[in-house]
Amino acid sequence: MKTLYFDAFSGASGNMILGGLLELGVDADALRAELSKLNLSGIELVIEKVDRSGINSTHVEVKYPHEHVHRHLKDIVKIIDESTLPPSVKGRSKKIFTRLAEAEAKVHGISVERVHFHEVGALDAIVDIVGACIGFEMLGIEQFFASELALGSGTVEMAHGKFPVPPPAVSELVKGLPVFAGDIVGELLTPTGAAIISTVSNRYGVLPKMRLEASGFGAGTRNTDGAPNVLRLLLGDAAAYTVDSETPREQLVVLETNIDDASPEALAFAMEKAFELNALDCWFTPIQMKKNRPATLLSVLCEPETRDAIEQMLFRETTTLGVRVVPVERARLDRSTETISTSLGEVRVKVSRQGDAILNRKPEFDDLKRIAAETGRPLREVSAAVAHAIEGMGVERASSAAGK
Repeated sequence: MKTLYFDAFSGASGNMILGGLLELGVDADALRAELSKLNLSGIELVIEKVDRSGINSTHVEVKYPHEHVHRHLKDIVKIIDESTLPPSVKGRSKKIFTRLAEAEAKVHGISVERVHFHEVGALDAIVDIVGACIGFEMLGIEQFFASELALGSGTVEMAHGKFPVPPPAVSELVKGLPVFAGDIVGELLTPTGAAIISTVSNRYGVLPKMRLEASGFGAGTRNTDGAPNVLRLLLGDAAAYTVDSETPREQLVVLETNIDDASPEALAFAMEKAFELNALDCWFTPIQMKKNRPATLLSVLCEPETRDAIEQMLFRETTTLGVRVVPVERARLDRSTETISTSLGEVRVKVSRQGDAILNRKPEFDDLKRIAAETGRPLREVSAAVAHAIEGMGVERASSAAGK
């Protein structure tokens, strides 16, 4: 799964995110062409390589005509909706701006509809946010992670006066997220940067395990010796990677909880719901809890992106008061299914491989049951006959047929 990691050790802003995306491979001309679909006149992207404390990075400046417009959310949504950008870019851009509006509304104690965006309603913020969403789409990003977010310290001049860092809107945007001040005096995380990262990211902390494909540095405006004002973006594949082996590995999650007061019917229903939510596996283990109570350990294996939905289902459908989350790594054989013809009829066969080598071929049990029911022959005879047919297949035939 294509994964983007925001390493915000020196904060983040909209133009820093744009600069990092360009370094990851977003084509500048293609980005300009997509941004032109917003139909905003006089917009110019100035892109240059700069040095930030010895780090070669990309700085993006959005030049635009001076204006005295304080836009509302509906004005920005109208600009985005009337563009010819892809629906996915429009949707994510509007989601980020809505989060910004909600933060401003909370700070000022007014409704979202009455919020004047002030600085973040300027054309450069629109270009930063929509441009970032265009870049995410161009790179095919499927999930987002972020480090702890550096906020800075001191004060910052804003439209309403001088405010402490982080300013109120940023404080609201990063509520519940891991943050730290850092050693730099000044604003490190801007409202635009905070809105983008907090809207798209679903995990925060250290870099997740992934096969790293590219890294890039987006430069901020500040140039401080010994403290690079850059945002590092890391791009990779977190779904599967190979470590000294031909066997793919993938990062999964096990959700588990001990339950001593649920009926068998309720547990069975929870298992059904887990599979409906695309769990990879679900199982029950008999355990004994405190006060010698017999209980059940309910375990669900799932992909990281389905964790939240399954977690909420467990809270809704069981009596649990807490769910343990255990990251796991799974070594996985490549699998496919083929259909073979036997003297008893057609049977689906599961084929597992490691590289080019076939390690196992197993008939689909439902097909064996079906044949036994249709022919009246004992299941063990059907199984033996199909196994003999599979053994008679050449490896070359199995390899060529797999995946069809």
